[in-house]
Amino acid sequence: MSHFAKLNNNVVTDVIVSEQDFINSGAVGDSFLWVQTSYNGNFRKNYASVGGTYDKAKDAFIALKPYPSWVLVEDTCQWEAPTAMPDDGKAYKWDEDTTAWVENV
Repeated sequence: MSHFAKLNNNVVTDVIVSEQDFINSGAVGDSFLWVQTSYNGNFRKNYASVGGTYDKAKDAFIALKPYPSWVLVEDTCQWEAPTAMPDDGKAYKWDEDTTAWVENV
């Protein structure tokens, strides 16, 4: 079995587990609306997520941007905070108001 993402104007609207033959049968709509995705990221860079997009030129699925200040890393097609999270063993969360990591207490 494989995973397939349904696209509407390159936005992922659904992700299902299916065989290619079932997708090709038309039972779930036009087969050209479905793009195979890899659960473990072996191809198309990332697993498709509902609300995310598919960039055909990059052949990559891109998740929704989590915060306005985050930037897309071109080679991985993943969002990254403008500053790295501290690596001191503590739990942190992103604070968009200050565009900084704050300790999650």
